[in-house]
Amino acid sequence: MNFLAKLLQGISMTPAIVNGVEGLLGAKTGAEKKNAALNFVQTAVSTTDAIANKQIIDQAKFSAGLGSVIDGVVACLNASAWAKKSN
Repeated sequence: MNFLAKLLQGISMTPAIVNGVEGLLGAKTGAEKKNAALNFVQTAVSTTDAIANKQIIDQAKFSAGLGSVIDGVVACLNASAWAKKSN
């Protein structure tokens, strides 16, 4: 599978990963949950394979980009019925 396909596959899993991390780490800080989600997404994208194949030139920028995707997913989820509190 080429790199772009792997990246898009990882991005498509992000909402489910964020939801799962929220369930597992609900009491943790937002930064801790984001770090856990980032680790899961990076694993899903198989960044180690991509780095070994020289497809990711700047790992820090790649991680920052994935972090932005996670922030966007969290913002969307928090603005939706998903975040609605039960009384």
